[in-house]
Amino acid sequence: MNLRALILVCLACSPIHAADAPRVFKAGAATSNVTPELGTSINGGFQDGTATFIHDELHVRCLALDDGQTKLALVVVDSCVIGRAVFDEARKMVNEATGLPMENMLMSATHSHSCGTLQAVGQSEPNPLYQRFVARRIADGVRRALTNLAPAKIGWGFGEVPQHVFNRRWRLKPGTVPASPHGVTTEQVKTNPGIKNPNLDQPAGPTDPQVWFISVQSAEGKPLALYANYSLHYVGGVGAGHISADYFGAFANRVGELLNAEQLDPPFVGAMSNGTSGDINNIDFRGSQVKQPPYGQIKLVANDVAQEVARVCKTLVYHDWVPLAVAQKEITLGLRLPSKDEAAKAREVMKQSKLFPRMETMEQVYARETVLLSEFPPEVSAPLQVLKIGDLRVSAIPAETFVEIGLELKKRHAQTFTVSLANAYHGYLPTPEHHKLGGYETWRARSSCLEVDASTKILAGLEELFEKLK
Repeated sequence: MNLRALILVCLACSPIHAADAPRVFKAGAATSNVTPELGTSINGGFQDGTATFIHDELHVRCLALDDGQTKLALVVVDSCVIGRAVFDEARKMVNEATGLPMENMLMSATHSHSCGTLQAVGQSEPNPLYQRFVARRIADGVRRALTNLAPAKIGWGFGEVPQHVFNRRWRLKPGTVPASPHGVTTEQVKTNPGIKNPNLDQPAGPTDPQVWFISVQSAEGKPLALYANYSLHYVGGVGAGHISADYFGAFANRVGELLNAEQLDPPFVGAMSNGTSGDINNIDFRGSQVKQPPYGQIKLVANDVAQEVARVCKTLVYHDWVPLAVAQKEITLGLRLPSKDEAAKAREVMKQSKLFPRMETMEQVYARETVLLSEFPPEVSAPLQVLKIGDLRVSAIPAETFVEIGLELKKRHAQTFTVSLANAYHGYLPTPEHHKLGGYETWRARSSCLEVDASTKILAGLEELFEKLK
């Protein structure tokens, strides 16, 4: 046997090492229906609501990614806010069934104000049966997305839709900012001051017009899923007692239409996560918007955002393979809690309600919040998370995050976006500067009780995670 033949025989007999095998990137997507029963509680306001009509079904929307070594799951749930217990229960079920590490799942609520209550907030209380149902459906959705994993291509990018985002915190003319429900008379801003309010001065902060998204195609180039992120609180304008996914659900449907993905098998999954919108809404208080019929504004916003995403989709570079990774940590945050005297005075205010135990006035609502907070522990553990998808970084914050925080992260990192209301719920997250200005988002309540420097600590924690994923 000559030398050449001997070499060929040796090569044929040599095992193929994993490092020599072609890298295969996979993706899968799925949805689960989480529509609540009629008669259920609807949260998102100071008074509790009751579901009387299902305008459009609510869903869990799941995207699974696999680079051959690491699997990630991105999950968006049609809900106003979701506490950590529901998310953790869903994670545990997925982990036990599939082995996917719990920290490899990013789960978030959309913040639609027309969904079934899953977290005690305002005067709404969740039904434990609905909480368990949603946890199970989240887990089912993730498991189905993992089952649907198939060779795929991935790309990401962003467009800009500035016409639908407005800072809702306004500086008013001197002496015209009303006192807070806690009796504070030094407020410098008013949240949602009213359209064409004659005392308007200027918005108290910026907006973020970018809509980031991750687009996944099959190996043949057919749309599989799209996960988007836009810093808009919600739209609203639904009927009284209506269950609706708001513009988040309307976007998911519309972007599928624009990508010609309606008749695909498995079905295309669109999803819109909430960005850093704690101080951003869809109302131009200077009065430039045309009044829309119910659901009209939702359709308008969803269509405009989906059109921009579909436009940018045509310019994306899709990758056959990208590395995936995740970093997560817990940080301890202090809470702003009332004193014993404040709690005692609040109990007396509560007794003034003619509908006790339900509160009528804003003063009474916040008195109830004071009493409830008096039983809270002094600290909470908050989960922070950053996903690596190629050169993209997706950070997750368990709060209604102010837009300034998301803009700061984008300033520090070239390709990144932030998902709010993620993995837990710890209320509003203003910056220390906004705490000084006051306003609704800073008023002490279960929906706003993190320490003044919480955002500073969260940014520092996220930076550690970004560093780990370099």
